[in-house]
Amino acid sequence: MKAPEPPPHDCPLCPRLATFRADNRKKYPAYFNGPVPSFGPLDARLLIAGLAPGLQGANRTGRPFTGDWAGDLLYATLLKHGLAKGVYDERPDDGLELVDCRIANAVRCVPQQNKTEPSEIRTCRQFLLSELEALANVKVILALGKIAHDSVLKALDARIAAHPFRHGVAYNIGKYRLISSYHCSRYNTNTGVLTTEMFEKVVGEAKRLARDA
Repeated sequence: MKAPEPPPHDCPLCPRLATFRADNRKKYPAYFNGPVPSFGPLDARLLIAGLAPGLQGANRTGRPFTGDWAGDLLYATLLKHGLAKGVYDERPDDGLELVDCRIANAVRCVPQQNKTEPSEIRTCRQFLLSELEALANVKVILALGKIAHDSVLKALDARIAAHPFRHGVAYNIGKYRLISSYHCSRYNTNTGVLTTEMFEKVVGEAKRLARDA
């Protein structure tokens, strides 16, 4: 199975992000500071689409959702549902493995103030498309947050108006089922927009849909 085409470590396609990345390499020379590669097996049936790396999370560690609160909730939930095995220790060398799922971000580089621009989401979508083209077994996509939801829809050439973002709602789009969740960020959990129970339920449903597809 051919691996998806990742962006180069010095990807120049988004000037604002490239400048921020260069500044971070000076401030945090021990950090990964590059487009964060996807994580998980290529024969997975479930693809989890995130938004973008966090400065002190994936931008530091080089693995999606690793090293921040969102990752604490995501990986604990994946372990609970059997979609991961091992121990999550907030390090890329902790030995954690994903089972039948893969994680890819809509935007691979950390943005300033955790805010991506539409042009950056659009430019980076080619790498999300590369994931979908390479992952022949993917049947279900779990989008974390509205930005990831919309980017997946555009990658699939589906109308956003016909498939509005709603937590826990699944859509049939061609050969895929798209189900979305509020993003597992600390802000959403602290404000009660997303509870642990809500997140565990939607991840469990995504697993079921992938299993039954």
